[in-house]
Amino acid sequence: MSQDSQIIVNKRENSGTGSSRSLRKEKKVPGIIYGEKKDPIAIVLDEKTLKIKIKDPTFFSKQCEVKFNDEVINVLPKDLQLHPVKESILHIDFLRVGENTTVTLFVPVKFINENSCPGLKQGGVLNVVRREIELITLVSKIPESLEANLDGLEIGDSIHISSITLQEGVKPTISDRDFTIATIAPPTVMKVEEEKPAEEAADGDENAEAKASADETKQEVAKEQTSEEKKPENGEKK
Repeated sequence: MSQDSQIIVNKRENSGTGSSRSLRKEKKVPGIIYGEKKDPIAIVLDEKTLKIKIKDPTFFSKQCEVKFNDEVINVLPKDLQLHPVKESILHIDFLRVGENTTVTLFVPVKFINENSCPGLKQGGVLNVVRREIELITLVSKIPESLEANLDGLEIGDSIHISSITLQEGVKPTISDRDFTIATIAPPTVMKVEEEKPAEEAADGDENAEAKASADETKQEVAKEQTSEEKKPENGEKK
């Protein structure tokens, strides 16, 4: 295992809330190693080192080594407790692992070949349903990520768990259905109607009113002219 996967720790002699609080003031993080039907080991490690480690998105899905004195233990990071407000690290748990240790954990999904996906080229949208998949796996076979291939997918197509290749000894916790991981959704087009400025709308109303008034005047004049034409001239017998 590479040096980057090794974490240097010290054994913790004292336990309890008071001891843990004192360690945190010294920029140390209390932790514990458990599992494999062996006695748990209380440890303490450097806060700065741990913060660097947890920046790796695969930190909780791959095996590493914990070293103290001359002893090296293969472990899997399992749980990280953070302060609810400050978000500082309060505690970390490591699971001791062996060759046949089986664990349940979430593994991220990585989408590949987006450039060769006809559906995306036509304006479709990748609708991700699950960004992580919960797996039951041997520690020795934990994948860093699961690859979802978008090559050749059209709008309306879906990616299911059955389309992802898993090693022997690795299986999803959901086993009763071929669940969806992502779909290629049709593009969404929003029609926006342009609204006329208030001044233009007001001018339009005024013009309409003026036109209606002019039409009414013309109609009245026409009626008067018609009425005059029907009156008998002077001297004409009725």
